[in-house]
Amino acid sequence: MFETIIAEPIATFLLIGFVAQLIDGALGMAYGVASTTALIAVGVPPALASANVHAAETATTAVSGLSHGLARNVDWKILRRLAPAGVIGGILGAAILAQYPMEAARPVVAAYLLAMGLIVIRKGLQPPAPPRVIRHVASLGLVGGFCDAVGGGGWGPVVTSNLIARGGDAGRMIGTVNCAEFFMTAAATATFWATMGPVFGEAAVGLLLGGVAAAPIAAVAAKRAPRRALMVLVGSLIVALSGFNIYRSFS
Repeated sequence: MFETIIAEPIATFLLIGFVAQLIDGALGMAYGVASTTALIAVGVPPALASANVHAAETATTAVSGLSHGLARNVDWKILRRLAPAGVIGGILGAAILAQYPMEAARPVVAAYLLAMGLIVIRKGLQPPAPPRVIRHVASLGLVGGFCDAVGGGGWGPVVTSNLIARGGDAGRMIGTVNCAEFFMTAAATATFWATMGPVFGEAAVGLLLGGVAAAPIAAVAAKRAPRRALMVLVGSLIVALSGFNIYRSFS
């Protein structure tokens, strides 16, 4: 059944993964939101979209987390509180989405992704917030993991931005969150596999290969791109695609 649902050629997934990685490299977030929004736009059901995005991200976050760990760019105290909560949230979100009727889930997930797009726009328009004490890390990880699994993305906008706004050093918070994301995505992927079966195929492979190809370019873009303006542009694109997905769900 699932093999007939995803009918797009692998080149489509390569392109989506390539563009999503460029966005993530420049912003430090939004890979999952951008790629899941695009997958739903080309007709992939939400649960399958989230499952394949998380399968691809398991590999990319493993490399990213290891790199940050070797570079001593991880706050291990925060990681020990963030990762287990993210795992629990990811498992719960994946289990709920996998059992939700595919067509009924489409407008709900599209509305969530639209909200994530608006959050990205808001963060691009707002000046940097003054630092505050970092609290409630576990609850942040639980909410971030749940939203990421249900919506196919959102871990970065929910977790990274909040930790930085609460006073965390940007570089160490990005490294810590990326490292914790591996555990969350692996748990969500395993849950999708257990509840839906082996539904990872060309979509996951295409997203992964496209992301790998874009990684060197994304590294350069991270240094040169006007981050706040790009956040507004990317957020606007996500909002537009999500609005289209909502319209198509009811048309």
